[in-house]
Amino acid sequence: MAKKRLQTKAPRPQLTDGEIPVVGAREPCPCGSGRRYKACHGRAAAQAVTELVQRPFEGLPGECDWVALRELVPAATVELELKEGLPEDIPSVTLATVLPMAWPALRRDDGSVLLGLQNDTASGDISRDLADTLQRALAAKPGTPVQSRRAPADGPRLQDLLDPEGAFEPVVHPGFEFWVPDAENATPEVSASLERANAAAIPTVKLTGVDAAYWCETPEKNHLRWVMPHPEEQLLDALARLHAAGGSSLGEGTRLVGSFRGHGLTVPVWDLPSGVTAQDIEKPAAEFAERLATALASDAPLTGDERRARGGLTNRQVTLS
Repeated sequence: MAKKRLQTKAPRPQLTDGEIPVVGAREPCPCGSGRRYKACHGRAAAQAVTELVQRPFEGLPGECDWVALRELVPAATVELELKEGLPEDIPSVTLATVLPMAWPALRRDDGSVLLGLQNDTASGDISRDLADTLQRALAAKPGTPVQSRRAPADGPRLQDLLDPEGAFEPVVHPGFEFWVPDAENATPEVSASLERANAAAIPTVKLTGVDAAYWCETPEKNHLRWVMPHPEEQLLDALARLHAAGGSSLGEGTRLVGSFRGHGLTVPVWDLPSGVTAQDIEKPAAEFAERLATALASDAPLTGDERRARGGLTNRQVTLS
């Protein structure tokens, strides 16, 4: 019998993590480990997609207003400025709280782009999902809505696409008529979606004297919801100091009732009497901002009353995201 020839395996090429392509979850990992992709390099890729980014809008102009439009404001738009400028065939890019039929984005017949903010996202990074939707909308044919999908884990984020020096100036609308330039010629589906959205919209007004504060009207009482950029622990201490000293209200009949936590920022909420309008609260809000700045600058230990006030505020905190 002839001797069997010894078989020697050729060494597999060594790939760096950045060179390993994405394959099916049950396929062998291209790195050559012999394991399935989902149990090898696919694990890190899946974690990158699902890992929650606590402050997805950090670094963008108007971070507080991004949070407000994502979580609190029914109908608003903002003109966006791209880092590389607008393509020749796209006259404008507009962020909208909600789009008809819950579309993630829409390329209008005139070539302009609408990007929806309040849609569900597939990953833990809203910024990356929105950037992926925006890129696909910029490349879509006019008159085409953009559908949702899972964004690539290594895709760009809004921070990579938007002008970091661009203005972010929300315009709050009483309804969603901005969806359609010619409402009379809208499709029945869009008209029905518009009617439902307008019926559900809570009247909302953005204050002009302070940043990211939004008055809203409800059947029982009105509210002021104010997204603030300060670190949560420092802000809660400052609010507790003011609350214990009787300085946390916005005037007679108003009351600081707690706060939301949204996308890494804190949103104090005040109850207002039903007769108090957005214009009525402008001056009290500006005066509160001055008191808050003083309280934020203090590093003295909290007193017993202040600690109790802080505990009450913390107990009434709700996480939105």
